[in-house]
Amino acid sequence: MLEFIACSMLTILPDYLFRRFWQGKRIGKDITLFSMWYELRYGLSACFILTVSLITLIFYFHPSTTSVSSYFRTVTLLSETPGRVVQVMVKNNQAVKAGDPIFKLDDSSQRAAVATAQAAIYEVDATELLATDDLRVAQANLDAAEAAFEQTKDEFERKNTLYQENSPAVTVREVERLENLIQERLAAVDSAHSAVESVKHRLETQIPAQRDSAEAALHQAEVEQAKTIVYAGEDGRIEQFGLQVGDYINPILRPAGILVPSHSGRGRFQAGFGQLTAQILHPGMLAEMSCLSSPMHVTPMVIVSVQDVIPAGQIRPSDSLRDPQDNKRPGTVIAFLEPLYEGGTDHLPPGSQCEVNAYTNNHERLQDPDIGTAEFVALHVIDTVGYAHALILRFRAILMPFRVLVFSGGH
Repeated sequence: MLEFIACSMLTILPDYLFRRFWQGKRIGKDITLFSMWYELRYGLSACFILTVSLITLIFYFHPSTTSVSSYFRTVTLLSETPGRVVQVMVKNNQAVKAGDPIFKLDDSSQRAAVATAQAAIYEVDATELLATDDLRVAQANLDAAEAAFEQTKDEFERKNTLYQENSPAVTVREVERLENLIQERLAAVDSAHSAVESVKHRLETQIPAQRDSAEAALHQAEVEQAKTIVYAGEDGRIEQFGLQVGDYINPILRPAGILVPSHSGRGRFQAGFGQLTAQILHPGMLAEMSCLSSPMHVTPMVIVSVQDVIPAGQIRPSDSLRDPQDNKRPGTVIAFLEPLYEGGTDHLPPGSQCEVNAYTNNHERLQDPDIGTAEFVALHVIDTVGYAHALILRFRAILMPFRVLVFSGGH
């Protein structure tokens, strides 16, 4: 309507003034309802053409959309293991901080597993003490075997010397007996040495491995026990939380509630523009936004990024080929907006439904000294008609409460 009024001031009004004051025709006498088209045909035709051109110019170079919202994520409150609730620490709609406990499940089986793992560690400690005693015994046996070997060796060398000197005090049989006894003592030394090494291996390798295994089992049991308490992963507010003591929680079938992070969705909005604007939208483009949650208020925004894919083309593997004619609606070009000034959207709750106007700005191109006259005028016209779109957005922001509460039945 505003575009039509503006165009009529440039076409129909001059046409009427020409016929009224130059040709002397008057409304109601020479210009009637039946003769209006013939008398004002040039102005009406020019008004229609100019209005269509102006609307096309405005909506192409200054695109708008009502598909705008600030999406925010939620965190489902679930335990990692099923169990029965024994304690509830929060209430519905309560604000929580990261790390605050929310509810606790029965942990009797987990506590038993922790006790069993702790007992296994005590058993390894006892085994280590026994192995230490065994090492002392084996070392003593080794020392005794080595002493017996040295004694037998000394006796053999002494009697063998006498035998070599043909002493009647030593017989051949006795020398042979000592030779065999030396071999027996040497075998005993080797056996005692092996026993010492075996105990050392138990102390240095086997028992530490058993300890590591027992400690890992204890850690796993403690982790499983810790899973029985559900904590808030980040700051936020508890919603849809009706958990009571005695309820059974299953991570697949029954969640406990929802945690809405306090920072999620704030200060960032997503707008879906028509695909025709794909060549116009770009990061750094200025925009204005009006939201249903804050009527009569226009917020300056800036486009920080534009999604380089259109959601309507997304596919997933299935047993049938996709046919483009089955698409129910064309996808939109997603632009991400943030407030131009810090804190500009603090008054808007996440999930607000809004409408946005984006404005093409040719200021830098107009500063080019090599720009032609026709292009200079065209760019000025493009920038100027943006004011009309900004005015329309403000009218819509003012009329938004009346349009929603009166003409839409309060929805």
